[in-house]
Amino acid sequence: MTDRQHLLVHGGTFVAVGDGGDISGVRGGGGSHSAPDGMFVRDARHLSRWQLTVDGAVPEALSPVTDGDTARCVLVPRGGRQEPPAHTLFREQAVADGSFVESLRITSNRPVPTTVRIAITADADFTDQFELRTDHRTYAKTGAVRSREVLDDGVEFSYQRGEWRSCTTVTSEPAPDGVEETGTGARRLVWALDLEPHGSAELSLRVAARPHGMPAPEVPLTPAAAKARLRALESEFAEGVPFPTGWPELAAACARGIADLAVLQVPATGPDGEELRVPAAGVPWFLTLLGRDALLTSLFALPYRPQLAAATLPALAAAQATEVGVGTVSQPGKIVHEVRHGELAHFGQVPYGRYYGSVDATPLFLVLLGAYVEQTGDTALARRLEPNARAAIGWMLDHGGLTSRGYLVYRADEGGLANQNWKDSPGAICSGDGSRPTGPVTAAGAQGYAYDALRRTAQLARTVWDDEVYAALLEQAAGDLRDRFQRDFWMADRAFPALALDGDGNHVDALASDAGHLLWSGLLDKEYGELVGRRLLEPDFFSGWGVRTVASGQPAYHPLSYHRGSVWPHDNALIALGLARYGLHDEARAVARGLVDAAGVAGHRLPEVLAGYGRGTHAEPVPYPHACVRESRSAAAPLALLTAVGGA
Repeated sequence: MTDRQHLLVHGGTFVAVGDGGDISGVRGGGGSHSAPDGMFVRDARHLSRWQLTVDGAVPEALSPVTDGDTARCVLVPRGGRQEPPAHTLFREQAVADGSFVESLRITSNRPVPTTVRIAITADADFTDQFELRTDHRTYAKTGAVRSREVLDDGVEFSYQRGEWRSCTTVTSEPAPDGVEETGTGARRLVWALDLEPHGSAELSLRVAARPHGMPAPEVPLTPAAAKARLRALESEFAEGVPFPTGWPELAAACARGIADLAVLQVPATGPDGEELRVPAAGVPWFLTLLGRDALLTSLFALPYRPQLAAATLPALAAAQATEVGVGTVSQPGKIVHEVRHGELAHFGQVPYGRYYGSVDATPLFLVLLGAYVEQTGDTALARRLEPNARAAIGWMLDHGGLTSRGYLVYRADEGGLANQNWKDSPGAICSGDGSRPTGPVTAAGAQGYAYDALRRTAQLARTVWDDEVYAALLEQAAGDLRDRFQRDFWMADRAFPALALDGDGNHVDALASDAGHLLWSGLLDKEYGELVGRRLLEPDFFSGWGVRTVASGQPAYHPLSYHRGSVWPHDNALIALGLARYGLHDEARAVARGLVDAAGVAGHRLPEVLAGYGRGTHAEPVPYPHACVRESRSAAAPLALLTAVGGA
């Protein structure tokens, strides 16, 4: 039997266990988003084996792990009807920042005294997450040394490579009777537990991870304590959010999303070294700061939780590029796409320590800054980040291409991302027949973000920075961009904008959901906007659960493609906001209803992405095979729907 995987998440830490609570050390497989198991902190696997045996045998799950704040299961020795289990094991696990705790209770089912031998085989391979992906790349690690040290109450695993050092400490109460070698590098902690007739014994196990450069974590004593810490965090984060009373299903999706956002926050540093907590992109592969994701999450949550924006903006300002870097695709003023803390990033073996392969994070930074000031009236942050905002405008006009080419343009990065807009998978930007553009790409959605960024920054220049000349310059640039876009992108024969322009300025003509982002940004004239909004609700686009990334009926469409036919909640949240902006309130409600109904099937949680199959032939939404289960943009999407349609 193949275990399902169960994720426990808190801040920058997640643990993936199987149905019986074990970690086997698998790499992950079956796709770029299929996850390995283990305990991960700051891009490294700090626990790669955690396997329970009872009297030398692996027990079976009588009641397998169910998803929740803790992983709880009931285990028994393997056997048959003629030999009922001699004892039952009740296992509960939880995660906190940098730590993992387990409570194991063993209950005898016999009327006589019994001795049970319990063992936990543990290991920490400290593998970087990039080594666990399915592209089968290998990385040289010259001089790397792993070591193990037996402690009075457990064992410590350490890893060192040059100045890089990480460790994982496993301790227990009571202390193990012994710590055995296994011949594989793992260590086996063993206990001989004497049980009275129908009596019980308990073990408390704690795992503390200390990544390179980080202090030892504060480890909760029990899973119950970890759960209480998590619940307090969620409760504090949700306090005061006005959940709608007239639409209970939307209220439940908002509450679920708020709870997920509370735990999907990771540490970051501001321009003055201040400590911040920002939205991570998602679990399992992206529990880190991604510029675009954090910005959109903060925008969706802005009316309800402005502190996300107040942290995201300075964190991204601190990571803003100041020079040209070939491997990292950095250019002065550009906002970072991805920040990594792992070993491979530290030694420059992957470009993602600070990677700038995004055409849209920079304008979205300006959109969020303007929206934050408008929402909160807090002009102090806009004054503090004025140099960063001006540098971001400078990037858009200069390296971004607005001055020389009239648009924001990107080129494929051979060492990183081929596509650098939100649809960043290979082949995501395509014509209706599926063919890919050649040369530099001008993606439609990014032009909408640029237009909104210019307008909002002009408002800041006028009202906060007292620079009327600069404001007028940006407003003129925005107006010119809008005129150019409607001339160059509009496909008159299809009454719809092109997905992109290729290097020669020709239409990349797939009918795609990015057009809805143009409504959110306000780039289209009212007549064009209404045409686009109504078109997005026709059956080839709207699956009943949401708007497809690419309309069905085109050769490019595939319901199980990552960006060419799937349904993305955050994409649809932007579309709903755009529909409402253009007065298409019935259409906005239809999108919101589809998403809320999809969330209701999965405990009111929206995944990263759904398959594109229609509701008319599939009574429940079909999952996308390798979606992030918890993703910050999807968690915040119900809040955006609430903004777009209220509680109606």
